[in-house]
Amino acid sequence: MGALPKRKSSKAHRGQRRSHDSLTPPALINCPQCNSPKLPHRSCPTCGTYDGREVIEPKAPKKKGE
Repeated sequence: MGALPKRKSSKAHRGQRRSHDSLTPPALINCPQCNSPKLPHRSCPTCGTYDGREVIEPKAPKKKGE
């Protein structure tokens, strides 16, 4: 059997231990070309531009019938 705690941990101590476990939302910036949100230092998935030039082919929206 493994080691067991000698006494019960309080709610405050448990909360202090878990204080770093929270998730943070991703930092988003607006694309200067199309103004849609994108991750910084990455090409825009909507218009395909990075640093003022087109680097990838923009994705075409899928139609429901296909």
